Amino acid sequence: MTLTAEAVLALAPDDTSAKAARGLVAPAKWPTVGADAAAVWGECQGSGSKPYQTQVDLNGPAFRCSCPSRKFPCKHGLALLLMRAADPARFQGAAQPAWVSEWLQSRADKAEKKEQKAQAGASAPADPEAAAKRSASRWDRMAHAGEELQRWLCDQASRGLGGLSDAQRGEWKTLAARLVDMQVPGLAQRVLDAAERIGQGSDWPEHLLTALGSLQLACDALKRRETLSPALRAELRTVLGWPFDKSEVMAEGEPVRDCWLVLGQITEERAGRLSERRVWLQGASTGRRVLLLDHAYAGRGFEQGWLTGQAHDATVVFFPGASRLRALIGQLHGSAEPVLPAVTSWQDEWQLLADRVAASPWTELHPLVLADVVPVREGETWRLLADGRALTLVLSEADGWLLLAHCGGRPARLMGEWNGNTLRPLAAWNDDGLWQRGGDA
Repeated sequence: MTLTAEAVLALAPDDTSAKAARGLVAPAKWPTVGADAAAVWGECQGSGSKPYQTQVDLNGPAFRCSCPSRKFPCKHGLALLLMRAADPARFQGAAQPAWVSEWLQSRADKAEKKEQKAQAGASAPADPEAAAKRSASRWDRMAHAGEELQRWLCDQASRGLGGLSDAQRGEWKTLAARLVDMQVPGLAQRVLDAAERIGQGSDWPEHLLTALGSLQLACDALKRRETLSPALRAELRTVLGWPFDKSEVMAEGEPVRDCWLVLGQITEERAGRLSERRVWLQGASTGRRVLLLDHAYAGRGFEQGWLTGQAHDATVVFFPGASRLRALIGQLHGSAEPVLPAVTSWQDEWQLLADRVAASPWTELHPLVLADVVPVREGETWRLLADGRALTLVLSEADGWLLLAHCGGRPARLMGEWNGNTLRPLAAWNDDGLWQRGGDA
């Protein structure tokens, strides 16, 4: 895997780590470095007598360092890759030390055991009668929760939205807590998200009504769950907050092998020190889009690293459901030559989105890949112009100006997340290369 300095810095968990890593890019601090096709390693002299052992598995990339930092990757791992990007010749000729080979072997053993466990779980005999009984019991509990939510929605409609204010948020949070107790945490989160819309912006009643309509749709679907198709029933289960185990996905999901290009990625902080990472892929042959959704707690980092613009020969397994977006990596077969993301016409792209909404009305984020677009600044608002249309963008000041500088007023190819009202750009390509959100263009 070839890593540029820009790609390395895009892996930094925050700007502080990126700045600290740049400060460690000095040969004097690294008495020992080396690399081969599998890994990059080095020893960095810190404040103690014993240097930190830093290593990177390039089949990811995945990081490990003996330093006490809780950030992932740490500044030492980033600095090591920055030095290799700047001077690959310095890393040649070194034999892989035991502490590196042992770590790589432990990762391979762990991956093999996980695969064996998944296969064993898929092939293990189950009691279908007991499983069906447990499933029916949970559906019944969720149906009772839906009935309570339905009564609450009727109360809100009879009162009207015009009198809502910040004072009502406590009531909505109380309802959300009850829904969690009734085993529908997905609906609880949607109630909390709706509560946050109260009084936010001049058009908040419109957005709030849309959110409440989505909840009403879930209540209606719960009543009619026996008549839903298997795909839509699986989608409803996800909306309610009843997750699929990995073994269920591997057993019931659709496997698709392709050369998957990493279109873009974003990591956001959630409540309770939880980090959520969304990685979007697109298949070179199938053209299908994929969402890899991962969570990490308290800065522990994610098991697999991804680089925007890189491509991987892999088999993904799609979750059961109607949206046909979220998937797991079934097996990584190797890296592949990256290419520009394929695009359709503006009209066809919106038709794909409309078809997905029709199949699963609860999907909140949609991947858009648009060609020949030009980002502009209009007053205090960022917009995207193309095909006689303008989309409002969600961009920080730093990212917005970097995107404008990267495009230079010329059309580019852009990927982002569409939430029904605004587009959050994650990556853009043109003849000058790649821009990505939160990275250095």
